[in-house]
Amino acid sequence: MSVGLNPPATVLAEERAGAPRSLWSDSWRRLRRNRAAVASGAFLAFMCTVALLAPMLPLVQDPTIQDLALGATPPSWAHLFGTDDLGRDMFARVMYGGRISMLVGLVGTLVSLVIGVTWGAVAGYFGGRVDEGMMRVVDVLYSLPYIFLVILLLVFFERSLVMLFVALGLVQWLTMARIVRGQVLSLKGQTFIEAARALGASDAAIIFRHLVPNTLGPVIVYTTLTVPAVILQEAFLSFLGLGVQPPGASWGTLVSDGARVLAIFPWLVLFPGLALSLTLLAFNFLGDGLRDALDPQDHRDVN
Repeated sequence: MSVGLNPPATVLAEERAGAPRSLWSDSWRRLRRNRAAVASGAFLAFMCTVALLAPMLPLVQDPTIQDLALGATPPSWAHLFGTDDLGRDMFARVMYGGRISMLVGLVGTLVSLVIGVTWGAVAGYFGGRVDEGMMRVVDVLYSLPYIFLVILLLVFFERSLVMLFVALGLVQWLTMARIVRGQVLSLKGQTFIEAARALGASDAAIIFRHLVPNTLGPVIVYTTLTVPAVILQEAFLSFLGLGVQPPGASWGTLVSDGARVLAIFPWLVLFPGLALSLTLLAFNFLGDGLRDALDPQDHRDVN
């Protein structure tokens, strides 16, 4: 029996099935099997899309329009989330408040990401006295109540959205720095780093082109857990009157305003509080799913 030049389709399928997969490919397959993480990711994508496109959505009214004659009314077909004591539509205020809360969470996390990854990578790579000195700074900052540092920054400097981004980011990078340092310490003795040194790569090139990309797994996981922490801290600061300043509003300021009249108008707390809680829960589920998916010790079948 002769065999043609082209192998049978079944052989090609078996070869494709047995082909080695990359770490990212395996991680994506594991993540897709985690229904809670996938549902959380879809929910967060939906919330971000709605918040971003709020001005163009037909159901979202102008959140600044006041109707003092209407006042605070419970949810109805005309106002899905009711209105506040100034007659402003709560559905619109929750949607626009989500824009600010999400923005604070993402930008504050980005600030902490840049500082923490750079600090931890440099400390881990150089080691010795450099590492000792840099990590002692981290230890000292860890010993301070970081929320009071944020409050001091907001009290002594201008209370603006930009300052809020900076203040929250400046206190969130400590754990990120420790995570990246630990990863770099385990990677800097690997063969590919020695090869980069032998080829004459500079220290900066080795750190940012070879070491940092190989720490992305833990960094991505911790980033998904930092975003809700920043959002929650912004909500706490807004509850104290130190967060987003009027006429702007975030979920934290909406909850703070509604808490004053909770016994009379409970929907003023219910809907922004529900949006905040569901978003924080979704970020935590997504972070847990990413942690399991990116675990290099996880050898479960992903076919």
